[in-house]
Amino acid sequence: MNVVIADDHPLVRDALARVVLQVDAEARVQAVGDYTALREILAGTLPDLLIVDLNMPGMSGLDALRQLRQSHPSLAIVVASGQDDPPTIRAVLATGANGFVPKSEPPELLIQALKLVRAGGVYIPARTLGQSVDDAGGRDLDLSGLTPRQQDVLRLLQKGEPNKLIARQLGLTEGTVKVHIAAILRALQVRNRTEAVVRASELGFGRSH
Repeated sequence: MNVVIADDHPLVRDALARVVLQVDAEARVQAVGDYTALREILAGTLPDLLIVDLNMPGMSGLDALRQLRQSHPSLAIVVASGQDDPPTIRAVLATGANGFVPKSEPPELLIQALKLVRAGGVYIPARTLGQSVDDAGGRDLDLSGLTPRQQDVLRLLQKGEPNKLIARQLGLTEGTVKVHIAAILRALQVRNRTEAVVRASELGFGRSH
């Protein structure tokens, strides 16, 4: 596994590198301290995973994440940041990032997040999933229009399962799973599966399961 770590604090870069090696002892890790150096690396061979701070020299936060996603749509991106309030986490995930890990969390959580992202899932912190619908402003939506099968798909999306595993668990083709996900996105008025997971959790979906 080739991993790039982008953070302007050397101690943080070292700590993140140690965690990566716990996930994959043979991982090749490159570390940079500013956005310019990051872009130079990404202009060459893309890594399997990018772990990036939300704010570092030369980087304009969410705008930079959107640019990274637009330039490298297949790159797995995990944001590790000390700015970890729920609105910021949701905004980061809305850029298309594959996960968000608060820097205040223990290394074990980052290991869990990296394993999930590596398997094709999306890691969302529990503090975001636990936010109430009143705080999130999504009280005008409901999930009553989803079929039971679409609700099954949504539950597996909440677990971070990729389409292939969802299809296998539900006895569906990947094409059918994609059709169900498209219906879920329309029902929740969101653009991608990450936003769907966050919105469904804000609405309380899955809390009793």
